[in-house]
Amino acid sequence: MKILVDADACPVKDIIVRIARKQDVPVTMVIDTAHELNDGYSTVVTVDKGPDSVDFKLMSLLSAGDIVVTQDYGLAAMALSKGAMAINQNGLVYTNENIDQLLTERHVSAQIRRAGGRTKGPSKRTKVADEKFEQSLVGLL
Repeated sequence: MKILVDADACPVKDIIVRIARKQDVPVTMVIDTAHELNDGYSTVVTVDKGPDSVDFKLMSLLSAGDIVVTQDYGLAAMALSKGAMAINQNGLVYTNENIDQLLTERHVSAQIRRAGGRTKGPSKRTKVADEKFEQSLVGLL
């Protein structure tokens, strides 16, 4: 088992590394060339900047039983289809039972934005979200 992180905009990288180090679980952070990362523990894989390039690379490294940390519902759905586990930065564990609803909500929000409407953006990061993420990640491990 390893943890793979869609790390470009991941706000919980430090938490992931701290927990993984304690439990001796390898971590791979996948980023594009617009980012730099060196946490002293993770393997960092850098890919060219392009649409979904991080997602495609992460999927090529993924095996059944691995854990993916991502905010991207599409990437989470692909990870689940490969027998991996997936979790978002707020501790939501993606499952076969909730992924279809999440993808539908994403699609509807995109339609609203394309039609000129506005949708609510993410709320400010809180300590409670960090704690929930940590609990969920430890639970998956």
